[in-house]
Order: sequence, then C-alpha cells, then structure tokens
Amino acid sequence: MTARPNARELAASVREFLETEILPALEDQRMRFRTRVAMNALSIVERESPPPGPTDPGDIELARRIRAGDVRDGDLEALTAGVREKLLVASPGYLERYE
Repeated sequence: MTARPNARELAASVREFLETEILPALEDQRMRFRTRVAMNALSIVERESPPPGPTDPGDIELARRIRAGDVRDGDLEALTAGVREKLLVASPGYLERYE
C-alpha cells in the first residue's frame, strides 16, 4: 500500500498545475502576478515541509508478494481496510457513496 501524498507532493502538484495550465492562459497582468505569488508560496511549502516518514515494511512486503502473484488469505481484507482508513481522512464523502 502506498501512503497518501504528503504536503510537499501536494504543493508541488498544485504549483505545477498553476505554472503549466493556468498561468499561460491568463492575460490579465494582475491575475498573472497573483498566480506567481501563489506559486512562490507553494514553493515555500515544498521546501519547508518535512520529508515523508518511513514506509511500513509490512506494506512493502505485501506489495511485493501481490506483484509476484502470491496473494494470500487476508490480503484483500488488509488492503480494503487500509484504503478505507485513507478514504475516511482524504475523502469521507466518496466512501459514504459506496458503502
């Protein structure tokens, strides 16, 4: 299982979106300036965010086994529980739609 994106990764994604998709489409100089200010703020968040914590060795082993075709009893339940926990934090509304 992979961990959810950390603050550094989220800030980088939003900054890249602003830089590649929004900024080129803006003609209003005031909005271009404000977009650059937002991009700079996100760069600061990227630099100052702590690095992600270590990955659980059990998650790494589970992923290796599944990729190798070695799916054991309980693996599906463990994956489902992990995804559910992450969705409860990241997007509880999404989880509610499918329960």
